[in-house]
Amino acid sequence: MNSRSKYKTKQKDILLEYLKKLSGSHVTACDVCDYFKEIGAPIGKSTIYRQLESLVDEGVINKYIIEPNSPACFEYVGKESHHEHECCFHCKCEKCGKLIHMHCEELEEIQKHLYEEHKFKMDPMRTVFYGVCEDCI
Repeated sequence: MNSRSKYKTKQKDILLEYLKKLSGSHVTACDVCDYFKEIGAPIGKSTIYRQLESLVDEGVINKYIIEPNSPACFEYVGKESHHEHECCFHCKCEKCGKLIHMHCEELEEIQKHLYEEHKFKMDPMRTVFYGVCEDCI
């Protein structure tokens, strides 16, 4: 465990409460900064970035880097609800940019097939399907 995750601060508590409210959604660090600026909370940008990384280290939130030139997304998962080896995939809407986090047994079978038949180990945390979400159709 990273030593920085041992400290509990008021800013971290406020950030964690905000992320819990967004459980199941993906936000960027910029989204978080904008929110706290909008409500007038005295949390600096560097503190937000540092605390997000600390929460990732603790396993409380997941960090997704979907495209090399796009900002990372964060998702609240709680300490016990998500496991590092759990199979999850993402769908990204090419119109609105929404990132959909999903678990799908059929895709897990494809992952298994790729390994068993082609000796290719896919990383589901970095696998993204591009298309159009139901809201944009």
